[in-house]
Amino acid sequence: MVNQTEVHEFILLGLTHDRREQYTLFLMFLMLYLASLLGNGAILAAAIAEPRLHTPMYFFLGNLSCLDMCYSTVTVPKMLSGFLTEHQAISFIGCLTQLHFFYFLGSGEGILLGVMAFDRYVAICNPLRYTVIMNKWTCLLLAGATWVAGFSHALMHTMVTSQLWFCGPNHVQHFLCDIKPLLKLACSSTALNLSLLNIVTGCIALGGFFLTLLSYLYIVSFLFLKVQSWRSRWKAFSTCASHLTVVALLYVPVLSNYMLASVGQSAKREMIITILYSAVTPVLNPLIYTLRNQEVKSALKKIFSQKYLFGRI
Repeated sequence: MVNQTEVHEFILLGLTHDRREQYTLFLMFLMLYLASLLGNGAILAAAIAEPRLHTPMYFFLGNLSCLDMCYSTVTVPKMLSGFLTEHQAISFIGCLTQLHFFYFLGSGEGILLGVMAFDRYVAICNPLRYTVIMNKWTCLLLAGATWVAGFSHALMHTMVTSQLWFCGPNHVQHFLCDIKPLLKLACSSTALNLSLLNIVTGCIALGGFFLTLLSYLYIVSFLFLKVQSWRSRWKAFSTCASHLTVVALLYVPVLSNYMLASVGQSAKREMIITILYSAVTPVLNPLIYTLRNQEVKSALKKIFSQKYLFGRI
């Protein structure tokens, strides 16, 4: 593949140029990043170490935690370094690499949330066949398909973006290498890039969203038509509440940022929305799942108490 670009590096302009604001934001996002790593790492460790959590639901939750840790690592460390340097340069290859993993992990998370909704549908609407339908190989296949689909989607955008001609300027109005800020700098036609962003990325985002919506429509209709006990209904709804909250936190900003994408949208608005789902949501996900889930809390208490006792021996 021959690269036609005359620009060998880009300058990420970041969120602000005010030094005092940069130091404040550095501390804030550093704390968010560490909280994301600790929270998601704890859930992943619990899902692996605790035998009671070796179920499809927690298998997918472990995958979600892994995606969240990687997703925030793709964006936040580079943003943190930008707060400490006057000009944040990134090579053309480094920019494409960041773009690839940003879309790989982001689209993978959207698809995984749809898979998790399907898992809840089977568990609630077909409880007697749950272990048969959601067996080990089905879970591995669904998780593998999620990662492969996310990687393929990102590879498509990376390949097409690498073919653009960048002749200058090289200042990216963002804190990371996202597609739309890069398209503003391209000296060649970006029609194909925008079409793929609208059609393919839109279909992936909406596909996961509609799978989630359809699963919950079946769940709600099943609970009201076939379950007579309000206590049973409430118990079923409570198991879905955490997942629905996570879905809302991801899909609301993502759909507003990428549906009907255009090059001329506000850079500041795009950056704020990107921060929500790339830096803030990965911190909230483990809190949402642990605060409402007694099994996860019990597993974490067991792990930490064992480590404490081991450390004292």
